[in-house]
Amino acid sequence: MAKLYFNYSTMNAGKSTVLLQAAHNYAERGMSTYLLTAKFDNRAGHARIASRIGIGQDADTFEAGEDLFTKLEARLAKGPCACVFIDEAQFLEPDQVWQLARAVDDLGVPVMCYGLRVDFLGNLFPGSATLLALSDEMREVRTICHCGKKATMVIRKDADGNVVTSGDQIQVGGNETYVSLCRRHWRKAVGD
Repeated sequence: MAKLYFNYSTMNAGKSTVLLQAAHNYAERGMSTYLLTAKFDNRAGHARIASRIGIGQDADTFEAGEDLFTKLEARLAKGPCACVFIDEAQFLEPDQVWQLARAVDDLGVPVMCYGLRVDFLGNLFPGSATLLALSDEMREVRTICHCGKKATMVIRKDADGNVVTSGDQIQVGGNETYVSLCRRHWRKAVGD
């Protein structure tokens, strides 16, 4: 039975690594998969999912306003697909999450989404909020704060290393921009 999965965490928890490992497991068994990532996030290169530990794989992309049910339907028409994997799922629009749920229900294909739960201000991303509401199963990919506690929050830093407490919700970046922290250290960092 196909399900919609949401694997979530903070920055630098290894979500892309987990996604690539799961896709590899399917490939080892001769099963075809379909990988998608946000078109505007090209840190790993255009149409590529990569992990900080050095593994990566080419992928298709999604962008704002795109009908993902139609996209998955077209992919399935080309041949078998055992599972759909979506990286950077926080960038999905709520309507796109509903389209993925419809693909699970009506096309019978499992969809595994990997992304951030909250932004640098502690607010849910719209795509993540909808995934939390609609997913059949959710799994937390854990990472730790510098104090050793579980990190559930993330701060954004400017070019000088100062903590940023305002700005656009979406700013693509990696270790140079974001640091994962426990709630207590996040509150201290943002001046709460």
